Amino acid sequence: MTSPTTGSTSQPTPPRTPADHSLIEPGPGFKSGLRDLRRHVGVAPVSAGLVAAIFGCTGPALIIINGASGAGLSDELITSWIFGIYVFGGLISLTLGLYYKMPITGAWSIPGAVLVVGALADFEFSEMVGAFLVAGVLVLALGLTGLIRRVAAWLPAPIVMAMIAGALIRFGTGVVDAGVSTPVIVIAAVVGYLLLTRFVRSVPGVVGALVLGIVAAMVTGAFGSTSADFALSAPQLVAPAFDINAILAVAIPLAVLVIGAENAQATGVLMAEKYRPPVNAMTLISGAGGILAPLFGGHNANIAGPMTAICSSEQAGEDEDGRYVATVVNGILFALFGVFAGVAVALVSALPPTLIAAVAGLAMIGVLISAFRGAFGVTGFQTGAFAALVIAMSGVTILNISAPFWALLGGVLVSLAVESKDFKVGADHRSEG
Repeated sequence: MTSPTTGSTSQPTPPRTPADHSLIEPGPGFKSGLRDLRRHVGVAPVSAGLVAAIFGCTGPALIIINGASGAGLSDELITSWIFGIYVFGGLISLTLGLYYKMPITGAWSIPGAVLVVGALADFEFSEMVGAFLVAGVLVLALGLTGLIRRVAAWLPAPIVMAMIAGALIRFGTGVVDAGVSTPVIVIAAVVGYLLLTRFVRSVPGVVGALVLGIVAAMVTGAFGSTSADFALSAPQLVAPAFDINAILAVAIPLAVLVIGAENAQATGVLMAEKYRPPVNAMTLISGAGGILAPLFGGHNANIAGPMTAICSSEQAGEDEDGRYVATVVNGILFALFGVFAGVAVALVSALPPTLIAAVAGLAMIGVLISAFRGAFGVTGFQTGAFAALVIAMSGVTILNISAPFWALLGGVLVSLAVESKDFKVGADHRSEG
């Protein structure tokens, strides 16, 4: 695989279905993944998995905690919710990472959490859980049809790459915003990143960013105070109730978010790094996670775009075959976060949010470069790619469905209107392949 900063400008290889068109794409298998795990363990993939876990277990978790608390849910229900989404999200990482030996990382839908938290005031929690289950069934059903795999193979790669660039650019600009709020911490993180990138190529720059950023946070007293008892979470089984209004307002948008935002982002990120993601398996396991997590009150567990981006980037190591170690590390940490949710939430709440934003943004540099190159370093679909870029960058939400879905739809429609010949060329290339 070419480096994101030095690679060629050829169009990213689209995901291809296996010759037998099996429902679940074949992979190297768990035995191979476990056998090679020790050989690939190193500072780079472990640190990338750690950074992805820190990102996923901090700010996003607080969205649920604050929203659920504001809606009057008990601490026990909130803890069970956290357990459901993190434990099953971690299991998705371990399952797909080890089976396919790719950095396909599981978590839960952040925009989905925003949608769900906003609806807590309108429905009983049991009705929300029923809607979560319906969303999971919808995603699983789409996976069983194999439709998503065919759509992913048909989507023009430049439009997908532009959507990725637009959706993830907020992490890059987030470094600047964080620097305005806490310049000492962010400057220290950036200096740490640059020093290691320039002088210690064997260690990813994000490690330097994390270390110097933590030191700066300690010196400036930016860490919050916390106290927590180390105890296992006590998840609760939550009985669902099914309400048609909740299904229309929550289940359908949530299912579209999982497929059109989270899975689409993760697929595009993996394509940008020259992997061939198992699109149908990713859809099926996201559906299964969307059915299992609600049993404990969680809104879903699925493939995660941002965490996959961190674990698949060059920060996870130059050897792309070993980057799945980052996903395994992330999966273990996610599962532990869910099991020890009570203490874990208290501990991560003490981390300065600007430090998290800075480290996450720096970890995205390689992915963003690859995405922009894949979108605009090729011929064909350029107007559609630009439309997808600006729609994704806008962060627009329509019908409770976030920007990545609309970016793909808008980009395709624009290309169909003004670049229809490119679809014919793409079809010819696929038939030749």
